[in-house]
Amino acid sequence: MKPTTTLLASLLLSASLCAETIVDRKVALGLLDTCAQAPKTSEAEGFQPDGAVHAIFYDALPWKGKPTRVFAWIGLPAKREGKIPGIVLVHGGGGTAYKEWVQKWNAQGFAAISIAVEGQTDVYEKTEAKGRPIWARHAFSGPARDGTFADSKLPLKEQWMYHALADTMLANSLLRTLPEVDPSKIGVMGISWGGVITSTVIGLDERFAFGIPTYGCGHLFDAENGWGAALHDNEGYKQVWDAMNYADRVKMPVLWLSWPQDAHFPLGCQAENYRKAPGPRMVSLVTKMGHSHPAGWNPPDSYAFAQSVVSTGKPWGNSPMATVQDGHATATFTSTKPIDRAVLISTTDEGFTGTRKWVETPAHFDLKTMTATATLPVGTTAWYINVYADKLTLTSDYQEIK
Repeated sequence: MKPTTTLLASLLLSASLCAETIVDRKVALGLLDTCAQAPKTSEAEGFQPDGAVHAIFYDALPWKGKPTRVFAWIGLPAKREGKIPGIVLVHGGGGTAYKEWVQKWNAQGFAAISIAVEGQTDVYEKTEAKGRPIWARHAFSGPARDGTFADSKLPLKEQWMYHALADTMLANSLLRTLPEVDPSKIGVMGISWGGVITSTVIGLDERFAFGIPTYGCGHLFDAENGWGAALHDNEGYKQVWDAMNYADRVKMPVLWLSWPQDAHFPLGCQAENYRKAPGPRMVSLVTKMGHSHPAGWNPPDSYAFAQSVVSTGKPWGNSPMATVQDGHATATFTSTKPIDRAVLISTTDEGFTGTRKWVETPAHFDLKTMTATATLPVGTTAWYINVYADKLTLTSDYQEIK
């Protein structure tokens, strides 16, 4: 029996969309070649240096036929010996390039560049109705973020995510040319929307030595909040920009840094993302962390992770196994730091993880086997175990009980 005209048209449309998706993904994968050379830089006039940290513009990719530039703060540690590691820092929604963030990494011995990925500077203009600051845009701005991938039907090279990823790769290329920096030891950290960017870019730019997606992640199309509502039927995101498309290319160590009550990014989506990446991973779910730029950069966890990777090539700890049997949770850990204590964090609620009630109960930790065990409360729907090395948090993989 011959297919009907309607069915044939449907099959042709499906094949056409599939071909377009493959081409788009190839364009995304080709970004590294486009951004491999260090961009031209210039001092940002009117921005006073703060010690060793100063403001620059660097050339970025053209947008709608016009040249664009990225505003950034960049700095080197005051004291250094030999080649030093580096890091690219990517802000979240309502954020910009932050010299304070650069200074914090400089204090850890890293060269750092904090970039503004929406065509803005750090000059405050006003506060929008939702309480977020609005920063002044400069004359060579590229695209600003349009909602939650709302521009995904535009040509790929006109979309904000394309340029945000390119800006991040170009910043990597810039750091790699600095004579003080070891190009084999440059990482990337992003907060919130910057975490979304980071979770994708580490699958596209294998030059990064490590990644630290903070809050943000991939696999957001089935999130039980606004992300899922916006992205469930967004094929542009799902087929091209979702970090899951490139997670199997992530071979470098990654720290997935967040907290259980994050109002934006579900723990389940984060777990789906990190489980697909084959490289060494470390998870840190910091109790009462909060969601903001300072809340993301103040904990010691990102710095300790990065120091471990650039010194030894791997995270200072991880959790290779987590299981539940007969109502008992078990998680195994490795750590080069002494473990002080272990805690089970669990919930009996369902739905979006950020609105569930999470309860902490003691867990037993066996130093010989590096195994933590705890009895799950009756009705537990999700759990993980934290172990602590002084102020550092090491977390087992997030587990759901269905």
